[in-house]
Amino acid sequence: MDEIPRQALKGRGAISNLTSRYERETRVLADDGWGENEALTETVPTQVFDDTARSVLSKNTSPDVIFERSVNPYRGCEHACIYCFARPTHAYLGLSPGLDFETKIFRKARAAELLAVELRARSYRCKPLALGANTDPYQPIEREQRITRAVLEVCRDFNQPVMIITKSALVLRDLDILAPMAAKGLVNVALSVTTLDRDLARRMEPRASTPARRLAAMRELTAAGVPVAVLASPMIPGLTDHELEAILTAAAEAGATQANYILLRLPLEIADLFEEWLREHAPNRAERVLSLIRQCREGNLYQSQFGSRMKGSGPVAELLSKRFKLACRRLGLNARDAALNCDDFKPPPARGDQLTMF
Repeated sequence: MDEIPRQALKGRGAISNLTSRYERETRVLADDGWGENEALTETVPTQVFDDTARSVLSKNTSPDVIFERSVNPYRGCEHACIYCFARPTHAYLGLSPGLDFETKIFRKARAAELLAVELRARSYRCKPLALGANTDPYQPIEREQRITRAVLEVCRDFNQPVMIITKSALVLRDLDILAPMAAKGLVNVALSVTTLDRDLARRMEPRASTPARRLAAMRELTAAGVPVAVLASPMIPGLTDHELEAILTAAAEAGATQANYILLRLPLEIADLFEEWLREHAPNRAERVLSLIRQCREGNLYQSQFGSRMKGSGPVAELLSKRFKLACRRLGLNARDAALNCDDFKPPPARGDQLTMF
């Protein structure tokens, strides 16, 4: 059987639908020749399903990130970033971390309703929520679904501080909510910029906003008073790491006041998916990139240990860290306190509540 032509995957990041680690059988994309490739050049369509989770607050115990709780309105992500560390989570659903992850999206239609219930719980103690810590809250289907916007409305009504992580200019749609929240110290937005190369971005993260549009979004958010951070992530040694200073400079000029970066992470199925993509889209760099990644991961493509999984170790990783710190110092990034306001959290009156006299 002949391998399906590459153009069959137009607009998608993964080249294959790699079988998940929980499956007994292995699936291979192939053409049996009967259709003479008639349907193979079409874009693989997106399918949307309902997620029936009874809770939307996820707890984090990793010391590598600054938030303890997060909300993810969607499982799977249409942005199709080949490097996305959330891809392996689709295996829990019996689906592939490859094409399934970017074409079979699960929406949490009741996310706002469930969040309001959880914020009203007597046991709840206000701390900043991360919105989009796993998959992007502003991926393309959010235009119609508007689940992220509904979640933000709940956060606004409760004075619940929230950190938004995205690589989409669609975040500007909700400036009418974000600007008033920012005035109260209740929100900041982190935009991920992996590369400034439009062509590379289109191949590596095909349905995300272009780098130029993300920088433009930073300018508009800043103009509206919304604090902005740039995530130069992931940094891919031998492919994008040479752009680190340029990304930070462009973001600072667009108004960003905070910055961070993460070294490429390749847990579980992502290692094979990324290598497959790399050999297809950058074959002349593939061996060099994989070698540099191993130099940052003690000879492996990935290490899961807390403390090193985000930044790596060894001379290559240490040099990247020094470059980042020097650039931030020169550009004045991370020089301000970015803490969010948790003091004003208060559930609004619910239907049936007894009103107070004072």
